[in-house]
Parts: sequence; structure tokens; C-alpha cells
Amino acid sequence: MSVTTETSTDPVKKRPSGFTPLSARRRFADSSVKILVIASLGVALVPLVWLVVTLVANGIEPILDPEWWTKPELKGGAANAIVGTLIQTAIAAVISIPLGIFVAIYLVEYSTGKSVLARTTTFMVDILSGVPSIVAALFVYAVWRTTLGLPRSGFVVAIALVLLMVPLVVRATEEMLKIVPQDLREASYALGIPKWKTILRVVLPTAMSGIITGVMLAIARVMGESAPVLILVGSTRAMNWNPFDGNQESLPLMMVQQYNNGPGALDLVWGAALTLVILVALVYFSAKWVAKIFAPKTS
Repeated sequence: MSVTTETSTDPVKKRPSGFTPLSARRRFADSSVKILVIASLGVALVPLVWLVVTLVANGIEPILDPEWWTKPELKGGAANAIVGTLIQTAIAAVISIPLGIFVAIYLVEYSTGKSVLARTTTFMVDILSGVPSIVAALFVYAVWRTTLGLPRSGFVVAIALVLLMVPLVVRATEEMLKIVPQDLREASYALGIPKWKTILRVVLPTAMSGIITGVMLAIARVMGESAPVLILVGSTRAMNWNPFDGNQESLPLMMVQQYNNGPGALDLVWGAALTLVILVALVYFSAKWVAKIFAPKTS
């Protein structure tokens, strides 16, 4: 008796190895989008490169003179404007940074988002984020000069810069605190560590890199504001280290004053503009360096 064996066939069809080649239509769409993105990048870089080249070409001659950095305007330099800009920005930063960080900590760590105080604070931060600098300057002028009758000074400019800087610090800090994993907080609470110490020792160090970057960018943002200095402080060609007494020059104010002197002073205008850009660039790169130092270690 013969035994017949049946060969069973595999019900699963053998699939071809490798990827199916892309169709011509998909390759064309991919290439078109890539070309469009590169072209958009080129269009965006044209005005930026043009601005930098024009600024350097017209402003490099004055700043190459050592007296530009060491002598006041009375002696052909810009040291008084540089000092005034740094002092006014430093005062604004000393007030704005802790205030903005504390507000952000309240909104993220303590507030549930449903209280009247939290909603009001968020609404006011949103409003201040869109307020033009001229409005902030006029408000401070109305309170400082009209209501209180106090003189104009560099400190008043710093107060106006605070109104512009605080919402930037709040928003940057708030976003950085939100991305801190909740597991870190819960692990700290499980060890019996109180909330305030958890924020101080766990949450803030974890978010410190991003907070510092946001703070530095906020400083760079307000450093070049021209409206507050035009309204709240008088111009002076002499050095003034005291922001609470007398007129105090700054680089934006120097640019406006020199521009009003006619075409013969345009070199000084370009020099002051390039100096301001250099200071802002130094703040930005310092932020990158500091953020890298405080960044959480991955290994």
C-alpha cells in the first residue's frame, strides 16, 4: 500500500524584501518642498546679512578708535552712553529677574489656575507682553513726573524697562518650570521634603538652563529700547555714573541726538548702533555659555 504525502502550502505569502521605491509623484513633491524651504531660508537671510554688512561697513571706523570706549562724548568717545546703557539695564534686571521668577513659580507651583489671583496675574502678564515701549514710558512719565513731580533720571528709565522685561521673564520661566517632570517633585515629596525646598533644590536647578537663557534674551530685548530714554531722561555729553541724579546718556539716546546733528554725525550714529549690537551679542553668547554650565548633566 502506497502512502501519499500531501505538501502543505504556507498560507502567508512571501513578502518582497526591501522598501518599495517611491513613486515619481512623491519624489517630485519631496524635492519641491525641500527647494521651497531652502529658498525661504535664503530670502530670510538676505535682509539679515545685508543689515549686518551695512552696519559693520558704516560703524566699524569709530569703534576701532580706543577713545571710543574710554572717553565720553565731550572728548569724541561713547563711554558715557555705554555706561548709561549698562547701568539702566542692570537696574532693570535686578528688579525684573527675581520678580518675574517668583511670579512664574506662583503660577506653576502654587496656583491651580482657577483662583482669581492666578487668572488676573496671567491676564496682566499677557497684556504687558504686548504693550509697546512708548506706552510703558508714558505711563511711568505720568506717574513719576506728573503725579509725583520727581525729576527725570536713568533710574526712571530702568523702571519703564522693568514693565517691559517682567512679562518676558515670567513667560520664559513659566515654560521652563512646566517641562520639569512631575515625577521629580513627587519623588521629593515622598522623601518628606517640603514644597518650598523641593522648588529650590529640585525644580529650579532642573530648569535653570532654560531660565537663564530666557532672562538673558529679555535683557538683550530691553537694552536697545529707545522710547523710554527719549521720554524719561535727558541727554548729556558728560559721564554720569549716578542713575538717580541728573541726565544720563545711553546708546539709543546718543543715536537720536547725533542723527539730529545732521549728515556730518552719521558716522557716530552707525558707531553707536554697532556698539549696541555688540553688547546685545555679548549678552546672548553669555546666555548660551551660562546655560550650558547650568544644564543638567546627562552622564
